[in-house]
Amino acid sequence: MTATMPQPEPIHFELSETALRARRNAKWNQYEPGVLPAFVADMDFAVAAPIQLAIEKIVHAGDYGYPMRDGQKPDRSVSIAFSARMKSRYGWELSPDLVLPLADLVQGTYAPILAFSDPGDGIVLQVPNYPPFRDAITTTERRLLPLAMRDNGSRHVVDMDELEKLVDARTRIFILCNPQNPTGRVFTRDELTALSHFAEAHDLIVISDEIHSDLVYPGHEHIPFASLSAEAAARTITLNSATKSFNIPGLRCAVIAFGNAALRERFHKRIPLRLTGSANVVGADATIAAWTEGQPWLDAVLAHLLKARNRVTEVLSKEAPQIRFHAPEATYLTWLDCSRLELSASAFQYFLNAAKIGFSAGETFDPACPQFVRFNFATSMPILDEMLDRFVTATRRNAR
Repeated sequence: MTATMPQPEPIHFELSETALRARRNAKWNQYEPGVLPAFVADMDFAVAAPIQLAIEKIVHAGDYGYPMRDGQKPDRSVSIAFSARMKSRYGWELSPDLVLPLADLVQGTYAPILAFSDPGDGIVLQVPNYPPFRDAITTTERRLLPLAMRDNGSRHVVDMDELEKLVDARTRIFILCNPQNPTGRVFTRDELTALSHFAEAHDLIVISDEIHSDLVYPGHEHIPFASLSAEAAARTITLNSATKSFNIPGLRCAVIAFGNAALRERFHKRIPLRLTGSANVVGADATIAAWTEGQPWLDAVLAHLLKARNRVTEVLSKEAPQIRFHAPEATYLTWLDCSRLELSASAFQYFLNAAKIGFSAGETFDPACPQFVRFNFATSMPILDEMLDRFVTATRRNAR
């Protein structure tokens, strides 16, 4: 008799609207109860069991003193876990010595801008863009050089000729977001190689935000920019975190990865180590658990997100053809162009009033995009279907 192998128990992570409204987070408390939130990049899912267990271990022991893990600070364990994950998932050989843990990825954006440029220097930023990037450039008195993501009919792309015309003698940095937020693009090796050659020709530092790298759909591949070549690595600062892919943004743990030791030394000449601080112990342990034990949970979540992305694509293509969009290649975010509706108000305000859906306002990603919204579809299927019903109804009502 052949013994049957025990099947792994299914992973349950979807939460009901009742459970979500009982939480004290920003997403479900920003608006009045009748509004369904689809804005901030936070998934409506329970966290992976290994993450929860790591947190509970600290809480049950009341272990809130100065932490140590395996004879060293938790930061080192975070660096080791990140390096191992980069090697196993992307073939990127990265020494833990080149990984700097810190509390916040936005902090990780400001620091290299301060380290590798001066007031008045130019910084290229893809637009539309994650809003804190724009803030990091303007508040540090650098010059924003906006590089529009062009819609070629099937996806959003970088126009290299436009990029060539944009830079000048005082351009110092190119901020790359890959996968791109909010368009959901996953740049190909050819695209990244072209950007690498451009950066080398113009002596630019590349700040590569790769926080959505784990959230890539079938048919696409995430390639760390620093893994392209030794030349690319020598000018690349990589930003990453477990917060988006494992749904733990409140635990505040991120990393800066330097392409080589010389780049790390240049950084620390302007940004002392103690200025960047470190992750708190709960965030560090949760991040390590995510990167070392959380993949089965993430695989189940990705299968759900693929189903949700396809549902959004199918419904909007059929029921709201006025809305222009491309199915994202990664992330749980869809960039919706509502300009054909010819709304008198911003698209965000229209759908908040008419559909009781709280999208992200397009103008926060690009001042020229008030007729766009960003749609976060990382929720349960019943909630997603209700959102889509409301959205389609409001679109049709406007058409009439």
